Amino acid sequence: MSPEDIKQLRKELNCTARELGGALDVDQKLILAWEAGELFPTKRYVTQMEALRKQGPSAIPRAPRGKGKKTGMARLDDPSFWELVRKLLEHPALFDQVRKLADGYDDPAKAGTK
Repeated sequence: MSPEDIKQLRKELNCTARELGGALDVDQKLILAWEAGELFPTKRYVTQMEALRKQGPSAIPRAPRGKGKKTGMARLDDPSFWELVRKLLEHPALFDQVRKLADGYDDPAKAGTK
């Protein structure tokens, strides 16, 4: 399956790279690498993409768009939250920058205690 074929598949399925990645259980970056011709899908993924094409757009699980942003405890199941935590733990300079930025925001744990 060529990069153009994958782009055409996403067009036919009316989905983002993230949504196609979700349907294939791979990261969005891998889909984009396939589309750029940097990497190529294995036979397993080609077979899965062909099956998705036959099923049509309804085969793609859709993530809620727009105002459905996660806040509070719901963020704990967001992989990007944990990526950020890992970066904060590993890079002291980033931690210091974020701490300074956070000083301008109210602490939700202290709400109503004034």
